[in-house]
Amino acid sequence: MAIEHLHVVTYSRNVFIPVTNMCRNHCAYCGFRHSPDDPQSFIIQPAHVEEILQKGAQSGCTEALFTFGERPEEDAAYVRRLSAIGYDNTLDYLLDLCRMAINAGLLPHCNPGVLSYEELASLKPLNASMGLMLETTAHVQAHDNSPGKVPGKRIESIANAGKLKIPFTTGLLVGIGETRSDRLESLRTIAELHRQYGHIQEVIIQNFTPKPGTPMAGYEPPSFEEMLWTVELAKEVLPEDIAVQVPPNLISPRVLIEHGASDLGGISTQTIDHINPEHKWPTVEELEQKVGSSIVLRERLAIYPQYIHREWFSEDIRPLVKKLADDKGYKRTT
Repeated sequence: MAIEHLHVVTYSRNVFIPVTNMCRNHCAYCGFRHSPDDPQSFIIQPAHVEEILQKGAQSGCTEALFTFGERPEEDAAYVRRLSAIGYDNTLDYLLDLCRMAINAGLLPHCNPGVLSYEELASLKPLNASMGLMLETTAHVQAHDNSPGKVPGKRIESIANAGKLKIPFTTGLLVGIGETRSDRLESLRTIAELHRQYGHIQEVIIQNFTPKPGTPMAGYEPPSFEEMLWTVELAKEVLPEDIAVQVPPNLISPRVLIEHGASDLGGISTQTIDHINPEHKWPTVEELEQKVGSSIVLRERLAIYPQYIHREWFSEDIRPLVKKLADDKGYKRTT
């Protein structure tokens, strides 16, 4: 379907902060995870976070994306390393990092894996939004050694976020062994969660990219046609108030926009995509050239306009939301 009028496509400017690359899951496609005894494993230090936040704020970023491996505390070596920087658990450290981001003028968005209702409730006041990729409702071989990727656990966590009225991001990872029927079922599950709780602001349709040294290093990524089919399906299945997001550093977005994508996610001028470090973020200027003159890019915050209007945010971040948002709920430009 050709574009016959201007399309408005949104994005945010963020800093990508990997809190730790230690994780209980062993996903066959993941190049980010490391064991605590691996020299490449890390817990990011507070001073480093502060430096990233300050540079992000100075460059016009409005979002601090905190992501990391799931439940790293299940490994005693990780707990010892966390204790060395003064914390008994990752949640307390994450809460302090969120406060640090707010003080720097950036809205936190945390993506820490499967959480309980109580953990989500603890994080809610200091987050503009949160996220957890559903990936798939299917049981795929790539998740055989990943207890946090059991579909029911992820669905429960997404539902709990809805009960707490947390503006939420979820999505599909395409090409990890699921079928088209599985993708349809995954999107229907997300749609039903949103109809029940009204909290899902965006669904990412992300293409698997093979990583060297992983069990799936030799697997073929999904074709562009497969991604196009999935974006069209998402547009058809999901409620109209959910944005369909595609990652512009992993796939060319223009044709996908023509077929239903309406958001390009977070774009960072200061940090790499730590999950896909081989894929550089495009600049906003490069994106404008890629999408063409018939598509207008509009900057948003980590919390979508409809949730700003509904005031789905806490008093802790109210002053910052009001400072950063214009009357329509997008990023203020003056």
